[in-house]
Amino acid sequence: MSKSLKGRDYLKLLDFTSEDILHLLDLARKLKAMKRAGQPHRFCEGKNIVLLFEKTSTRTRCSFEVAGHDLGMGVTFLDPQSSQVSKKESIADTARVLSGFFDGIEYRGFGQEIVEELAEYASCPVWNGLTDEWHPTQMIADMLTMQEIFGEDLRGRTLVFMGDARNNVARSLMVVCSKLGVNYVACGPKENQPDPDLVKLCTDIAAEHGSTVTVTDDVESGCRYADAIYTDVWVSMGEPDEVWGQRIASLSPYQVNRHVMELAGPNAVFLHCLPAYHDTKTQIGKKIYDKFGISEMEVTDEVFESAQSHVFQQAENRMHAIKAIMYATLNDEEL
Repeated sequence: MSKSLKGRDYLKLLDFTSEDILHLLDLARKLKAMKRAGQPHRFCEGKNIVLLFEKTSTRTRCSFEVAGHDLGMGVTFLDPQSSQVSKKESIADTARVLSGFFDGIEYRGFGQEIVEELAEYASCPVWNGLTDEWHPTQMIADMLTMQEIFGEDLRGRTLVFMGDARNNVARSLMVVCSKLGVNYVACGPKENQPDPDLVKLCTDIAAEHGSTVTVTDDVESGCRYADAIYTDVWVSMGEPDEVWGQRIASLSPYQVNRHVMELAGPNAVFLHCLPAYHDTKTQIGKKIYDKFGISEMEVTDEVFESAQSHVFQQAENRMHAIKAIMYATLNDEEL
């Protein structure tokens, strides 16, 4: 049994043990079952949380708001136009002010140093909804999805991330896979491969749990016999539009398509943290098609809509994962 996480900040998974992560996954499963059964679970009745968003999001905002309401909490949303964060009030002062009103603070935005400073000065738990460096709430949803597909013990499974393996999702996946004994493969061009120091750290962690970390630019060897193929958008939120041309040129060979899924095998699953550019039905998708002549980017529509795709199960699990994280850091009672 994991020790209590009450009062802990949730900033990056390097701060948590394997047992802590498994504890959060167990909580997420239990809370999802309660939700599906229509069983009330207002375990945080009377508490209030605030969501600080400098980057927009469909899944993160909805997940925190619904999870908060399900747990019986009041939820306040603040976007850049609704607060004085970093404009007229420092991060440190903001943290101390909000701690007087709220029992928990979520931040979704830019540099990891911002959420770290919030946590330093806040007297309540701070949760990282996404920064440029890490996306730790997504990881609990991802591993919960894999457990639902492959069983609770994921040791020995292999997850391949295709594309820009330097981004916050890929970095976070490398950490969580290493801590749970899942073999991790970063498959992308050399210029988009992860930081060697992080690779070394995760390789050492993985060795402790009987798994491996592999970095490769070879699609054939990287994807063969994988259990899960995971990808993300080629240009992350906040990056300039000018990088699209370069990313398309370098990452197109790493598109998740039928050939990639065939390399992995018939039992492999496709995962994506969303949103995904698999057609031209979005403004960005149409813009890229008009400018570059491609209608599918990091994943083809065929794979996205296939039976191997579990992206919407994964998206729903964001709510259950976030609910587990908030419950665990606000309570010391076991479910």
